[in-house]
Amino acid sequence: MKVSLLFSTLFTLVFTASTFAQEREVSYVDFVNILMGTDSTFDLSNGNTYPAIALPWGMNFWTPQTAEMGDGWAYKYDDYKIRGIKQTHQPSPWLNDYAAFSLMAVTGDLKYEEEERASWFSHKAETAKPHYYSVYLANYDVTTEVAPTERAAHFKFTFPDSDSSYIVLDAFNKGSMVKIIPEERKIIGYARNNHGGVPDNFHNYFVAQFDKDFEIKHTWKDNWELQENSTNAEADHVGAIIGFKTKKGEEVNVKVASSFISLEQAQQNLDSEIGDKDFEEVKANAKKIWNQELGRIKVEGENSDHIETFYSSLYRVLLFPRRFYEINKEGERVHYSPYNGEVLPGYMFTDNGFWDTFRAVFPFFNMMYPELNKKIMAGLANTYKESGWLPEWASPGHRGVMIGSNSAPIIVDAYLKGNVYPEDVDVLFEAILKNANVEEGRPVSSVGREGVDYYNELGYVPYNVDIHENAARTLEYAYADWTIAEMAKDLGKEKIADRFYKQAYNYKKLFDPSTNLMRGKNEDGTFQEPFNPLKWGDAFTEGNSLHYTWSVFQDVEGLIDLMGGKKQFTQKLDTVFEMPPKFDDSYYGFTIHEIREMQIVNMGNYAHGNQPIQHMIYLYNYAGQPWKTQQRIREVLTKLYAPTPDGYPGDEDNGQTSAWYVFSSLGFYPVTPGADQYVIGSPLFDKASLHLENGKKFEIIANHNSEENFYIESASLNGQEWNKNYLNYNDLMQGGTLQFELSNTPNTKRAVTKEAFPFSMSSDKN
Repeated sequence: MKVSLLFSTLFTLVFTASTFAQEREVSYVDFVNILMGTDSTFDLSNGNTYPAIALPWGMNFWTPQTAEMGDGWAYKYDDYKIRGIKQTHQPSPWLNDYAAFSLMAVTGDLKYEEEERASWFSHKAETAKPHYYSVYLANYDVTTEVAPTERAAHFKFTFPDSDSSYIVLDAFNKGSMVKIIPEERKIIGYARNNHGGVPDNFHNYFVAQFDKDFEIKHTWKDNWELQENSTNAEADHVGAIIGFKTKKGEEVNVKVASSFISLEQAQQNLDSEIGDKDFEEVKANAKKIWNQELGRIKVEGENSDHIETFYSSLYRVLLFPRRFYEINKEGERVHYSPYNGEVLPGYMFTDNGFWDTFRAVFPFFNMMYPELNKKIMAGLANTYKESGWLPEWASPGHRGVMIGSNSAPIIVDAYLKGNVYPEDVDVLFEAILKNANVEEGRPVSSVGREGVDYYNELGYVPYNVDIHENAARTLEYAYADWTIAEMAKDLGKEKIADRFYKQAYNYKKLFDPSTNLMRGKNEDGTFQEPFNPLKWGDAFTEGNSLHYTWSVFQDVEGLIDLMGGKKQFTQKLDTVFEMPPKFDDSYYGFTIHEIREMQIVNMGNYAHGNQPIQHMIYLYNYAGQPWKTQQRIREVLTKLYAPTPDGYPGDEDNGQTSAWYVFSSLGFYPVTPGADQYVIGSPLFDKASLHLENGKKFEIIANHNSEENFYIESASLNGQEWNKNYLNYNDLMQGGTLQFELSNTPNTKRAVTKEAFPFSMSSDKN
C-alpha cells in the first residue's frame, strides 16, 4: 500500500532533518500496531501475541482480557467481549501467565463473575498503542483507559449517569487475597497464580489507589460466593467490588502498582513511579519513552505497511526479557528471587526462552542496547548464584521446556562485544562450563544439557537412549561449544579452548552422506532406522531434518564440504523452498500448528514460522550465490509479515521472529552470534539510520530500491567498494554509511569468491 501525500511529506520532513533532535519529533508509536499477531489460536498461530500496554522491558504489562481466566490466549482478535484489563507477565501462551489480576468497570445490576461481567466491545471503539489503551465497554456505557509505568499503571474509567457504578478487582485463582480500606480509598492484596517456576512463598502484592469514596464494599470467595459488606477475603480465588454513584462523564481514576517483594514495596513502586501525576502525565511520559526507544532506528520508504510492520516488530523486540527487579526506599536495586524465594540485591530479568532469542534478539541488544545487555548478563550471573544453574527458559524461574545450551551463545556474544561487567565474567564462565559438564542436579530438563554424559563421551546424544530431540541437541551443543571455546581463548584458557573447538566439530558425527542431511545416530554408531527427512519432532525439535541440517552456525563452510561442495549445498537449499510442503506428523500424532503454518504459505518446506530455519536463507552467501539470499529475503519480508492481526507467520516468541524482520529489513542478519559479523541480505527501506548508544550513527542507503529492485548490483562502505557478503560488527559500531545500488536482475559476479564469504570455523576468518 502506497502512502498518502501527507504521510510521504511527513517522512520527507522528518528524515531529511539535519539533527537527531529534529528526527525525534515524529511520534513513532503511531506506526505501531500492538494488535499485530493477535489473530491466533492453538491450531494456527499468526503471532500468538497479545496487546501489551507496557514500557520497554517493564516488570508488568497490561492487556485487555477476552478469554477466561487461565487461558493462555488471553486476547484473541476475533473475540467480541472483554472481561477486564489484566496485569500480565505472560511470555507465551504455551508457558501461560503468572501473577495476574484484573480490573473491570460495570454499571447497573452488579455482575462480577467473569462470564456475566464480560462486555461487548468493538475494535472500532478501541485504541491500542504501546503507551495507551482505551476501549468502550458497550454493556455499561463506560470508557476504560490505561497508561503504564514499569511497575504500575494509571487507569481512568469514564462512567455514565448511574446510581450503581462498580469497579471489580479480580485477584484470580490459585491463591489470592484482597482487603478493602475505605478510609484510604484503597484495595490491597496479592495474587499467587502461576504455571510453575516459582518458590513456595511466591506472591504478587498489589495496591490500587482510587480518587473517589466507596459507597459499596463487597468481596467474593471461591466459586464466586459473594460476601456482602465484607472488606477482607483470602482463599483460592477472591476478588473485591467497590461501588458508588456517578454522573454522566464522571472520571474515576485508579493508580495501581505491584511488587513481588511485599505490600510495602508495592506502595513504594506506586509512590515513586506515579505519585501525584495525573493520567495525562503518565500517558505522556510513557509515550515519550516509547518514542525515544523506537526512534533509535529511523526507516524511510514509500510503503506505509512496511514502516508500520517495522515499528510494530521493533516494539515486540523491546518487551522481553522483563525487568524482575525493583527499587527500594533507599534507591537500591533489589529482587525477589524466583529461584530461592529470597529478597536479594542486584539485577534480575526473566520471561525469555533462549532457544528462540539467542538467534537475533540478544545480538540486537549487543548492537543497539549494550548497557542494557550488561544488566541482563548481571541478572544471569545472579540466577546462577541463586539456583546453581543458568536459565534456558525462565518464567519467572526455571521452566522445563525446549532444548539446547543457548545461554552460552548469549553470554559469549555479549562478553566478546564488551557487554559483560568485569565482576560477572568469571561467574558466567563457570556457569557455562557447568552446563557443558554436569548432568546431575539439573532442576528441570531444559537446564544444563540433557544427555551431556553421552555427548561428552560419544560426541553426540544417541537416538536410542530415550532422550527426545537428540539430533537437535547435538547440533545446538556443538554450536555452544564453539562459543565456549571463543570465550576461553579470549580469557587465555587455551586447554579449555582446544577441547571445545574440537567438540564444535561434533555436528559432523550426525551427517549422513547418503542423504546429505543430519540424522539421528544410535549409541552403537549406526544411523536411526527408518529415516524420513520430513518427519517432524523425534530426533529434532519442532522441525525435521530438512530444517535442522542447517544448524551449523559456527561452520557453514564445513557443512558445504560435507555435502560435496557449493553446488550440492545450494541445490539442497533450493530443494527446501521448491519442494511441496509435505510432512510427517506421526511423532506428535496430529498436525501441530508449526507444521500447518509451514504448509499454508506456499514456500515449500521452508518453515519461517519457527526458529530453527530462520537463518537458512542467508546461507547462500557462503556458497557463492548471494543473489538467492537477496530474492528470498525480500519475499519473506513482504509476503509473511504485515501490520495486521494475522501479521506473523507463526510464533512471535519473545521478539525473535520480530528481530528477524528488524535485522533483515535493515539488510543484514547475525547468522552466528559469537562472531563479529552480520551476513548481508537485501535492505527493504530506501534509508535506515541507526543511532547507536555510543553516539555514532550508522546509515544504510538503498538506491533505486523498489518492489522489483532488490538484487544488489554493488555496495560501498564509507565510500569504498564493499565486495563482501558480510558486515563487520566493529565497522557498524564506529558509525558510517553502507550504501547499496539495487537492480531488478541479479549480479552473479559480485561477492562470489571465498574472500567474500562470511565467517566459518573451518576457514577461521573470525
